[in-house]
Amino acid sequence: MTQAAADMEHCREAIRTGSLSFHAASRLLPAHVRDPALALYAFCRLADDAVDEVADKAPAVLRLRDRLERAFDGRPIDAPADRAFTRVIDQFDMPRALPEALLEGLAWDATGRRYASLSDIRAYSARVASAVGAMMCVLMRVRDADALARACDLGVAMQLTNIARDVGEDARAGRLYLPTDWVEDAGIDIDAFFAQPEPTDDIRQMVRRLLAEATRLYHRSEAGVSMLPMAARPGILAARHIYDGIGTQVRRANHDSITQRAHTSGAQKLGWLMRASAHAALVTVMPRSAVLHARPLDETAFLVTAAADPRPSRQGWSDGLTEVFTQLALQDQMDRGPLRPN
Repeated sequence: MTQAAADMEHCREAIRTGSLSFHAASRLLPAHVRDPALALYAFCRLADDAVDEVADKAPAVLRLRDRLERAFDGRPIDAPADRAFTRVIDQFDMPRALPEALLEGLAWDATGRRYASLSDIRAYSARVASAVGAMMCVLMRVRDADALARACDLGVAMQLTNIARDVGEDARAGRLYLPTDWVEDAGIDIDAFFAQPEPTDDIRQMVRRLLAEATRLYHRSEAGVSMLPMAARPGILAARHIYDGIGTQVRRANHDSITQRAHTSGAQKLGWLMRASAHAALVTVMPRSAVLHARPLDETAFLVTAAADPRPSRQGWSDGLTEVFTQLALQDQMDRGPLRPN
């Protein structure tokens, strides 16, 4: 087995065990899209885990910065996901701004950032989810701005679903992704909520509002499917239906995502895969919706611009990332304590 084949097998296994929803949806993608998508998702998933699963997040993000720098320089660290991702960068002319946006979202997590409004939550979702959707379009050789905007809608919708599902889990870990203006308007003390999270009527209403916005964006995203290669449409629609199905489970629990966490069964996933195939066939014969040409969300427009560029830049960090890296480096230095002379 070649090094490239062994690296891909490692990526497949990482997704098979680490992300059942994406693994299920990826089975409907054509092989020429599925393999680079698995390499991309493995790198992104492992990057997310590298930050999420450690207490000392600042150095974890700084290590990811170095890994991404090396991948774009064509000298990845000696790890299967990094080598596979570097091949994807070279093969598809991946715009550097897209994985940079993901890294910025992970950096925001590392700094414990909270989000005042639904727009701020969409901006976060753009980075940690829509950036991946835009990269998926690049893997399908789709650089049309309207298609990219709808892919970004899907990413935000999926992340809002994740947030709605994980309110209790996040609170118990001291994290908050509900808009703080909603929380303050409800008269909820955040520290008290962290100490004893409960599915009050106010919290349930916030979960309901997140899922309503997700539903709106799921429907908007469907208009872009007609712009994708025909063989890739079932896989993308499968991701849309599987994640929307998670939201349905939260609704069935009366929007209580604190005392329970929504799960979907293998039988449900199979049903959504079948639904996605039927939906893809319908897209093929139906006229394109005018929604395709809706403006991108303000929060995702920068991703659309970056992905639509046929000659993407591979140089330099954005000002926003440079600022947050500086903040994390200072945080890491403070955690380590003052330097001592030799």
